Amino acid sequence: MKLSVIIPVYNEVESIQVILKRVQDTKLVHEIVVVDDGSKDGTRDVLAALDGKNSVRVILHERNKGKGAAVRTGMSAALGDVLLIQDADLEYDPRDYPQLLQPIEEGLADVVYGSRFLGRAHRVTMFWHLVANKMLTLMTNILYNTILTDMETGYKVFRREILNGMTLRANSFDFEPEFTAKILKRNFRIFEVPITFNPRDYDQGKKIKLHDAFEAVWTLLKYRFVE
Repeated sequence: MKLSVIIPVYNEVESIQVILKRVQDTKLVHEIVVVDDGSKDGTRDVLAALDGKNSVRVILHERNKGKGAAVRTGMSAALGDVLLIQDADLEYDPRDYPQLLQPIEEGLADVVYGSRFLGRAHRVTMFWHLVANKMLTLMTNILYNTILTDMETGYKVFRREILNGMTLRANSFDFEPEFTAKILKRNFRIFEVPITFNPRDYDQGKKIKLHDAFEAVWTLLKYRFVE
């Protein structure tokens, strides 16, 4: 099984080398596809020196298009049998890769979500962000008759073939609800596993905003009744 890790990046000059090192240290990765989404803080200069080394492939967006657009670019370019989405901001720990991959390796799942709410260690912060995540997950469960605990998780791992015939359109943080809606409507087998989580706050550069929650609501409703 060849694992491709897709890392969407926007203005993460302080963390990009750290996260790449952590991913490489897992010794589980066939390739790391980094999609820089128009960074202006020096991230691109760092990536230029790393491109082509230690399984790193760098793709550049000439302008900022959004996380969803960067993920879609990465998925189109990835060569692996299994794809894993990894944020560049150090909130998610690559040491969780073995647990994330296990249900797929054992033939139990087509898709694995790393849940921040299944009891593993996490930093205590941002109550209202937690509330928004819980509400969006509850809405997902009601609309799609499922029992997810963390729809908005950044850790999504899946077999490449689930993308066959699936058109993803999200350009921003609406990628999470669109992807979830479409795999649920196609009845793919989804497992959740607990992950550690070290969230940063807005002073540290967190990018998701309140309006993204409203966009997620619309996305969940839209894809429940179309496509």
